[in-house]
Amino acid sequence: MKIKGKHFQTIWLSEESDEIVQAIDQRKLPFVFEILDLATVTDVYNAIRDMAVRGAPLIGITGAYGIYLALLAYNGNKLNNYLDEVASYLKSSRPTAVNLAFAIDEVVKTCRNSTIKDAVSKALKKTTELKEKEVEYCSRIGNHGLALIEGIYKEKKRPVNVLTHCNAGWLACIDWGTATAPVYKASQKGIPVHVWVDETRPRNQGARLTAFELAEEGIPHTIIPDNTGGHLMQHGEVDLVIVGSDRTTVSGDVANKIGTYLKALAAHDNQIPFYVALPSSSIDWGITDGMSEIPIEQRDPSEVGFIEGWAKNQIISVRLTPEKSKTANYGFDVTPARLVTGLITEKGICKADKKSITTLFPEKKYLWQK
Repeated sequence: MKIKGKHFQTIWLSEESDEIVQAIDQRKLPFVFEILDLATVTDVYNAIRDMAVRGAPLIGITGAYGIYLALLAYNGNKLNNYLDEVASYLKSSRPTAVNLAFAIDEVVKTCRNSTIKDAVSKALKKTTELKEKEVEYCSRIGNHGLALIEGIYKEKKRPVNVLTHCNAGWLACIDWGTATAPVYKASQKGIPVHVWVDETRPRNQGARLTAFELAEEGIPHTIIPDNTGGHLMQHGEVDLVIVGSDRTTVSGDVANKIGTYLKALAAHDNQIPFYVALPSSSIDWGITDGMSEIPIEQRDPSEVGFIEGWAKNQIISVRLTPEKSKTANYGFDVTPARLVTGLITEKGICKADKKSITTLFPEKKYLWQK
């Protein structure tokens, strides 16, 4: 997608050095556009942990690049052990998004029992393949989701109002995004779309990131407080809810940014379709019960106690809460499959249940039967 009319992806290998990975520093958007250089595995770990890069697909690819950078610095003689250590270290940066473990494991598997020279080459090649696949998958998700928006437009003959939560746009992926891909595809086809953008406290990824990218693409949108969605649904102002996913179980439970569950409840109560857009790399084929098996990240409480904003040409942080008050910061919640109308994947749209998911992805049968 584009920033000031120029096409960008969220992460890439530097044109000046194949030993440096570059990424958009999302901590500074929408106020400052800055490129972050990642030269070591520690740089990658910190970028993921501190949310300079965020969003399940992007985190996965960043972790894959981390293995590549780690191999560039390796000079030992027990490569397999080293790969395991680095993989474990990178996976610990953020626990909820399954894409991180998936992409890292794919690269590690490719590099095992190789010479270091071959391992470096294989790691970069595999990471590039995974990255290109994520872009392709998001584009396909957009095509499948477009049909939903197109159907509503043909029926109602007015702009389609889509509500989304957090940022599941191209900034969270490599290009296109997941939840936003159908919106971009609809806009490119000339279908009028308006997006209700949840601010998404406490880090405001909706207000800062989703709104930023929609504005750059010229998509009509309105930022709303997180608690407004239910009211809009009650008054017929929402036609469709599309959110992303950090981890979805094989039975259709969905872990996504905190607050998603509440939107699903409101949508269910108002008979509004609630769809989850995700690539298959976000499906955890090894678990079936999202409530008990998906780890929920608890982040620094200061993210709740303070808020960032733009003042005097810089990003500043100001306190929101009394100093003596305790704050809790759960990063994600789980939406039960029963509240999900359907999953929009690269292979098509399916129901959020084990039979439908495994029918759509029969090649994954060996994983979910373990």
